[in-house]
Amino acid sequence: MKKDKILVIGACGQIGTELVAALRYQHGNDKVIAADKATEADMVLDVLEHQALETAVKENSVTQIYLLAAMLSANGEQNADGAWKLNVQSLLSVLKIAREQKLDKVFWPSSIAVFGPGAPKYHCPQHTRIEPNTVYGISKRAGEYWCNYYFEKHGVDVRSIRFPGLISYTAPPGGGTTDYAVDIFHKALEKQRYTCFLTEDNCLPMLYMPDAIRATLQLMATPAEQLTIRTSYNIAGMSFAPCDLAAAIKKHIPEFKISYEPDYRNAIANSWPASIRDDQARKDWGWEPQYDMAGMAKDMLEQLRRIKKTVQSTVIAAPVNFPDFVG
Repeated sequence: MKKDKILVIGACGQIGTELVAALRYQHGNDKVIAADKATEADMVLDVLEHQALETAVKENSVTQIYLLAAMLSANGEQNADGAWKLNVQSLLSVLKIAREQKLDKVFWPSSIAVFGPGAPKYHCPQHTRIEPNTVYGISKRAGEYWCNYYFEKHGVDVRSIRFPGLISYTAPPGGGTTDYAVDIFHKALEKQRYTCFLTEDNCLPMLYMPDAIRATLQLMATPAEQLTIRTSYNIAGMSFAPCDLAAAIKKHIPEFKISYEPDYRNAIANSWPASIRDDQARKDWGWEPQYDMAGMAKDMLEQLRRIKKTVQSTVIAAPVNFPDFVG
């Protein structure tokens, strides 16, 4: 039986930090290669250097690739050419290599940024009007079609999730519009106050990172014949506005205060749904979130306090709350 050898590209980012640990827990440390442009990765790799990527796949007998490298929404609006090149060209390189090297599976995350102002604001379904109006959203929508194309034309088993805003305690904000929901916890603990770049009532879909990791592993473990979506699956966790999250934090830090100074990121957030439906993910591969906003807020503060008590240079070696099926 062939053993999986997994290459995670963008391994030092927000998702990669915890996904690498989860994959190593599942497959073994020697079966997962953490690649990134950052020097602390196992392999220093620029995903835009196609030949170097192809060589890495061949020399390490890679069977699966998780492509996480991307420029997120807020940063992408400041560097449109760079965002398009990184977000789309990296995917095309991986898909081409997956086809030529006959890789078993590829994972690539999409985003709720694919939805534009024409999509339903509440309970946005899997199939609807999709007209992204940010570089990040446009690149992710194009990527979804490339995934579907390589599956239908070349049989590449590429799988994708449209992630909402992701909240994690193991990695700093990465330039996304939803990153206030990460930074707010750090500022609440450090200064007991936070200035938000969104309006108080700007509601967005969110997902706690343990749920995001569990969803990724669950999707990748599902038999191919059960999957009906080859662009990208909607998944939902929770939806809240900054004022809601601030109220949840105040239950644990009563002196916490929030103020609002909306900037260009507020317009980006306004173009996205406030909540989404994930019927197809639930039907095809049994998706169901485990965290609501209150549970997430409590755990985030506990985990950040725990980290603060450790030596600042300590690397969190493994995420908590592994799903039963990865054991």
